[in-house]
Amino acid sequence: MPKIWSIALTMGLLRLFSGLLELSAGSLMIYFNNVETALKINAILALIGPTIMIIVTSLGLIGIAENVSLGKMLTVVCGATLIFIGLHKM
Repeated sequence: MPKIWSIALTMGLLRLFSGLLELSAGSLMIYFNNVETALKINAILALIGPTIMIIVTSLGLIGIAENVSLGKMLTVVCGATLIFIGLHKM
């Protein structure tokens, strides 16, 4: 399997895993039916979500690094950085 396909497969599997975690967390919130417990579950998701986004973005950048110019790569990195800055300021 070519390198780019294995990276894309890993990215997709990580996103599926992330989605399953989100669905599981939502189900647990409904099951416990308690605001304090729901906030604790949400706090865990707040740590996991950005971590998975960073990993998936990093994998994507590694996968396209040899095909994209340095200027375009820096533009993508700056864009991802601005997303995190914007989310942090909310």
